[in-house]
Amino acid sequence: MTLRLTYYTHDWAPSVGGIQTVYTALANGVSTWSQTQGGEKIEVTLVTQTPARGMDDSKLPFTVIRRPRLQKMIGLIHAADVLHIAGPTILPLTIAWLLRKPTVLEHHGYQSICPNGLLIYGPNHSVCPGYFMAARYAECVRCNSSSDGWAKSLWGVMLSFVRRWLAKRATVNIAPSRHIGRRIELPRTQIIHHGVPATPSPVKSSTNNQQGSSINFAYVGRLVTEKGLPVLLRACRELADRGYDFRLKIVGDGPERPHLRALARELNIDTQTEFLGSVPVDAISDLLADASVVVMPSLWEDVAPLVAIEQMIQGRLVIASDIGGLGETVDGYGLKFPAGDVNALASCMRQVLDDPSLAKKLGGRAQIHASEVFAEKRMVEEHLNLYRELIRA
Repeated sequence: MTLRLTYYTHDWAPSVGGIQTVYTALANGVSTWSQTQGGEKIEVTLVTQTPARGMDDSKLPFTVIRRPRLQKMIGLIHAADVLHIAGPTILPLTIAWLLRKPTVLEHHGYQSICPNGLLIYGPNHSVCPGYFMAARYAECVRCNSSSDGWAKSLWGVMLSFVRRWLAKRATVNIAPSRHIGRRIELPRTQIIHHGVPATPSPVKSSTNNQQGSSINFAYVGRLVTEKGLPVLLRACRELADRGYDFRLKIVGDGPERPHLRALARELNIDTQTEFLGSVPVDAISDLLADASVVVMPSLWEDVAPLVAIEQMIQGRLVIASDIGGLGETVDGYGLKFPAGDVNALASCMRQVLDDPSLAKKLGGRAQIHASEVFAEKRMVEEHLNLYRELIRA
């Protein structure tokens, strides 16, 4: 018997981080399962609207179909035993519903409950209290009008009704964290955590440092408003005022980079702060070899932050905002502070500066936990079990 799976993700490329990394790992793991574990034959087709841009899809263990026409899309979904969609994309969900095809809908954002998918209220960049689900649609229109205009913002709200209607009719909704499972409030929701390769690299740790010794902190991710980098920079200023010796590496790029560099100069911490820009995913571990602590000062409700998971598996201590899926991921295995609280973040960082052995101790606990809960093999197994249940139903 052959299990035919079709994955649909609107934006996809193996070299890009975030949800693309997860779906590449899932498609790879499922495709090679019968070769490594034995059992039924599995055929995987990944459909995406992203052009190849020079990538050689033939080297992958699964078939990639890029930018198919409507007729081709219908044929691919019809031929599948199970359709797995990354996010509530209207066209494939509609086709699957019309064809009565078993559909797994995985939620990596808030598109089923928020027109902009971020739960960020545009006018002041604050966490949205849930205007769409509270039927306060005028606030949803106002939220995106400054960036998209009133007409486009209104259209976005209308499409949100369609996405939510279709999401309610998915055979199974997958949430990668308990947080988003509670937020989306959809029927037939299962929790399947993201999985990443368990390939930890050694972290240079100075457990014999004396109080006030230099220690390297790091940030990894996009440089955008919702990630809260000014909170981290201001916390570093507080540490410098107290006479601590430290370094901060910022890995990533984005529209906020010029403003952040200017803020670092304004706070007079530019000599302690290194902006490394965007780097290849496989180079990050080497760049962070001398950083034992990663700080994630996010201001928005991360769904299931891959960076936190990856750094925990690497054995690094994660200091994170206690918000959304980020706070859930780090809970009990790192240090947390209220989102946006500069003093509280500085206090967490001081704990490590005063006792560098804390990073090794908590990082080791986080590594054991993450290697079990967020293992790539576990993610693949749980998805395969779900697919088998659906075709037996």
